[in-house]
Amino acid sequence: MIQTKRLTVPVVAALSLVLAATPIGSAAALATGKPAGSIAWHRCALNAQDEEGHEWDAAGIECGDVTVPVDYAKPRGRTITVAIARSRATDPAHRIGALVINLGGPASPVLGVVPLARQTMGETGSHFDLIGMDPRFAGRSTPLDCEWPSSWLPRSAGADRASFDHMVSLTRDLARRCGRKHGDDIPYASTANTARDIDAIRAALGEPKLSYLGYSQGTFLGAVYAQLFPQRVDRLVLDSAVDPTRPGTFLLRNAAPGRQAALAEWAQWAATHNSEYGLGATTEKVLATVDRIYAASARKPLKVGGYAVDDTVVPAIVIRSLTDDTSNGELAETMKVLADAARRGDITNTGTAELPESLTDVLSDVLTGAQSAVNSARTAIMCGDAAVPRDPRWYWRDIRAHRAESALFAPLSRTITPCAFWPSSPVERPVRVGNDVPALIVQAEKDTGSQLPGARKMHEALTASRMVTLQGARTHGVYGFRGAGCVDDVVDAYLVSGSLPRSDVMCSE
Repeated sequence: MIQTKRLTVPVVAALSLVLAATPIGSAAALATGKPAGSIAWHRCALNAQDEEGHEWDAAGIECGDVTVPVDYAKPRGRTITVAIARSRATDPAHRIGALVINLGGPASPVLGVVPLARQTMGETGSHFDLIGMDPRFAGRSTPLDCEWPSSWLPRSAGADRASFDHMVSLTRDLARRCGRKHGDDIPYASTANTARDIDAIRAALGEPKLSYLGYSQGTFLGAVYAQLFPQRVDRLVLDSAVDPTRPGTFLLRNAAPGRQAALAEWAQWAATHNSEYGLGATTEKVLATVDRIYAASARKPLKVGGYAVDDTVVPAIVIRSLTDDTSNGELAETMKVLADAARRGDITNTGTAELPESLTDVLSDVLTGAQSAVNSARTAIMCGDAAVPRDPRWYWRDIRAHRAESALFAPLSRTITPCAFWPSSPVERPVRVGNDVPALIVQAEKDTGSQLPGARKMHEALTASRMVTLQGARTHGVYGFRGAGCVDDVVDAYLVSGSLPRSDVMCSE
């Protein structure tokens, strides 16, 4: 999941750019009676109240729906629709083809990014029809919403057994809600089926090949597409790449040490700004402040802006801003608020308008149902990608064994998830990525979301790939987001020419 810089939209949530999920696209598409594989094109604005759609229409974006099988093993069985948006190449005389954009998540809706990508990619983008696809069950595609009152994403197992037991109860309840409402659909939510949907879109567009730009967990989707359809890949850019050998919820299980290192780096910065934020005059004192906040939230939930913030939520708050080194001040403001809450015990009367935006965003995402649709689809895909242990005791033993890596982040990385109680098991084995399809992998050296060791695993699995690394940067999403000229130049050159660099590239800002 990625945050946005140059590609910005009004709605930014969780650790990714996520547009509010809505079912309004689905009924219109199903009513057309179009056969599977064709595109039902229509205006993006589906009613007078659809402000986003009107904006897309004004930008010249075409919207459509592709009908695909729920289960590709039964191509004549039940169908769903996948929503797409297209911005045609602005230099048709030098058109290369269609470029599909994916923002990870998994299941982050993408349609609204298309007009922004048109602006951001400039001359490079002019050669492509830019395609956004809301992945199956997300956004304007046929929706999957379990109507969750809160979320497990990205919650921690907390500081003690009581907090872990709370997460067991929460994730069990969330899984049951999905089973009751979407038991027939969730077995077919997976990265492999999303990749098959991409190929259905390729065929419907009449393109012999597709280019692809994917971020975060979208890099796994791109790699799976290349594995399943190697002859149909043109240019392939994988930004902030994940470890393809760790599908599903296992992706971040080893993330704690890297995140702890990032926290120490931020603490050093905060110490140099102690006069402004008052978190501590040394790195050690800043880290001690974070520890005090976490310990206080474990004893009793902190009351912040009407929310009860316990030790399952504090790590999620920290990691939100820790994802990017340009958000150091944002994280410091947030920790200042939490330190005040820990010291005073109750700042319920603090209005949310007075809180840092990143803090109110994550509290809303985790503690309310505001992102229920996106988080439901995201969870369904992760649970469908790989089987997980079903015994809660396994997770508790695992957390205890790794807590020394980071008291704050190990329980976050290794927490129990709804997949432990999911009403269905994966219908197919995870796709094993290993091929010689050419690809360009883009990576920030200190990324806390998709960490460098995982990107190197992707590089190894795609044997014909090249890798461009942005040295010293802590960010998630580089090309088109960071404004790193060296990285953008390498990616642009590859997209236009189709030729990879002769060797891996190290960039600096």
